[in-house]
Amino acid sequence: MASYTTSLRLVQPNTGEYSGTWGTQVNTGLTALVDTSVAGTATITMTTADYTLSSNNGATDEARAMVLNLTGLPGLARNVICPAVSKVYVVYNNTGYAQTLKTSAGSGISVPNGSTAFLRCDGTNVVAATNYFGSLTLGAALPITSGGTGSTSTTYCSLTANVTGTLPVGNGGTGATTLTGVLKGNGTSAFTAAVAGTDYVTPTGTETLTNKTLTNPTVNNYTEGVVAIGTVTTSNTLSLTNGTVQTATLTASTACTFTMPTATAGKSFILLLKQAASTGNGSATFTGVKWSTLGAPTITATAGKMDILSFVSDGTNWYGSFVQGYTP
Repeated sequence: MASYTTSLRLVQPNTGEYSGTWGTQVNTGLTALVDTSVAGTATITMTTADYTLSSNNGATDEARAMVLNLTGLPGLARNVICPAVSKVYVVYNNTGYAQTLKTSAGSGISVPNGSTAFLRCDGTNVVAATNYFGSLTLGAALPITSGGTGSTSTTYCSLTANVTGTLPVGNGGTGATTLTGVLKGNGTSAFTAAVAGTDYVTPTGTETLTNKTLTNPTVNNYTEGVVAIGTVTTSNTLSLTNGTVQTATLTASTACTFTMPTATAGKSFILLLKQAASTGNGSATFTGVKWSTLGAPTITATAGKMDILSFVSDGTNWYGSFVQGYTP
């Protein structure tokens, strides 16, 4: 019984086999198939599933063709599965989507729509058939999308002689004729001069920094923000938005309940709590504060006196301490 070649599956008759039909066997199982493998084209109509090339021993099939013409409407990228045997393919993709030629177990090569690729199966996977050119001459300009300039020649242009006015940002310019100082841009409009204190910090200027973290700084002669709360009555909610040194005056013979700010780890502040100058006996309590073993303070009742209360938070609680009896 005849055997077949491994790669192209051509017939190999045994000696004396096919007596009287030798011409037919050679023409159909050898000559015609070699012709297809060297110069034949198989048109493959892609559908909504991967396509496996037909593969037959000693008979016409798709996998033996030199050129694979991919057509059809697959709707998206698909795979064309070829036999895992040594073979060269020229693949033209005209399906509207990238298609990948591969073996069943390989990763293969994706051929973009409208492109022709020269590929080979190495017996395991489909790879590029060539990756080296000693020299290359193109018949047209290499497109920008392929790494070229899109032109066959470049003409020198003198900006000094040919550009007047303001060069727009879209053309690589700044959008301005003159620029001084520190510059800024938002990525879509012209560059403008940045504003000290708003866009950047100057070495000797006075600027406000919000939500900035300073690591291991040396700060000399600093001043904390002072908030004058004024006279309080029966209740007051403390806020650290504008300062961490706060002053308040109690109403005579009135108990005031102070509500603490949200406990945030690392926050601290001082409250200078005064009695009115000519009256006294105001008192105060503080919600959510833990005191030392001495307990919460009894506010100095004498008119015109001041107690200093300090608070620090660990993120869960406020902890208080106090010194009393100052005369402002």
